[in-house]
Amino acid sequence: MLYGLANAPAVFQDFIHEVLREFLHQCILVYIDDILIYSRSLVEHRQHVAEVLGRLREFQLFLKAEKCSFHQPSVQFLGYNISSSGIQMDKGKIAAVRDWPAPATVKELQRFLGFANFYRRFISNYSSIADPLTNLLRNKPKSLLWSPGAEEAFNTLKRAFTTTPLLIHPDPDKPFVVEMDASTRRRGIGNRELLAIKLALEEWRHWLEGARHPFLVLTDHKNLEYLRAAKRLNPRQAHWDLFFTRFEFSISYRPGSKNTKADALSRMFAPEESPETPEPILPADLIVIPITWSQETLPPANASTNTPPGCPPGSQYITKA
Repeated sequence: MLYGLANAPAVFQDFIHEVLREFLHQCILVYIDDILIYSRSLVEHRQHVAEVLGRLREFQLFLKAEKCSFHQPSVQFLGYNISSSGIQMDKGKIAAVRDWPAPATVKELQRFLGFANFYRRFISNYSSIADPLTNLLRNKPKSLLWSPGAEEAFNTLKRAFTTTPLLIHPDPDKPFVVEMDASTRRRGIGNRELLAIKLALEEWRHWLEGARHPFLVLTDHKNLEYLRAAKRLNPRQAHWDLFFTRFEFSISYRPGSKNTKADALSRMFAPEESPETPEPILPADLIVIPITWSQETLPPANASTNTPPGCPPGSQYITKA
């Protein structure tokens, strides 16, 4: 295939998927020309490797030996170090970020945050740590106004990269438990907690949709326990409930005092001593008042004005003041 064509990656990805279709998500993962073969045992792995190599030879697809690694306990794949124990950040990238200089331009800050966002799942409280940095990019500034708070956030993120945890592989043979808690203030409590469930299922859909066992959703809003049996839902809830039909789960109530992990995360950005800022619905220069009139006052008012074009005979109308 020629280099430089805009749709070349997508075409090749589709081609390699077609060639290795029967092995996909059974023993291999493929990203363009990177093939990862995984197995539960060494004996099974040797068989999988032989089958994949046989299929590639059948389609006259050749590999460079110096770019291949066989029978490895851990591998580097798409920026991650993957092993039977779990997933870690690429150690080479961790070493590089230690010496990353403080950004001097907007472009340099965007480059650093793009790198950090890729590994954000490994850093606890990433959003709160990076908030002073992301604030610098609001309103598309032309120059970078570096501040002591941004410097502290930058150094904190760099330190976090050097102490990243190991993400353990989920066990699909065991039932999952999903915990969440709503933090937004822009919806009613029922819709807010229900939206938290929807967003959690979207985030972990690749594990939860089609899971081998029904999973449990824990919420601190007791009314949601009866969601699956409710006969009347508002339009928004009905739309979300249609999304929920893709999953097999049950909802269980757990008081906020026991829902400590999710509840703490939802309250992290809203300390109790900080009063909530009023959120105006209308601009200050607008006033909303009710308009009232009686049936007796409308006919005399209409009689003194011309009937609007297209208005049916005998209809009541109100002209603009």
